[in-house]
Amino acid sequence: MSSVAKEWREIPGRYNLQGTRCQVCDRKYFPSRSLCPHCRRASIGKMEPYKVCREGTVYTYSIIHEAPACNNTLKPYAVAMIKTDDGLMISAQLVDVELDKVEIGMPVRAVLRKLDEDSPSGVIHYGYKFVPKK
Repeated sequence: MSSVAKEWREIPGRYNLQGTRCQVCDRKYFPSRSLCPHCRRASIGKMEPYKVCREGTVYTYSIIHEAPACNNTLKPYAVAMIKTDDGLMISAQLVDVELDKVEIGMPVRAVLRKLDEDSPSGVIHYGYKFVPKK
């Protein structure tokens, strides 16, 4: 079970694909960072929210056949590294696609979907997944 504080902190990234941009060197990060690893001290107080592009292409992928118990109902399923149109790399599940149709270079877009829930009567966690772009 995750903490409530962590849950609320992660909502902008999970719901809106919000990362950060360094105002010093213009590098973009996802998930968000409070400090740019390139600029280090110079970036203190100069990291701003950045809305990551919701479209991109499959950079690489894997089909998961054996999964942890929490994902047993999903298997087999595809996970991928997505290169967004603004150059960031994001790992995510691919959904609404036949597994034999997944390919490197496939155009995709982010969607908001249910990730999991703490219990049948508990908190439902939502976040991003990617679907083929139509």
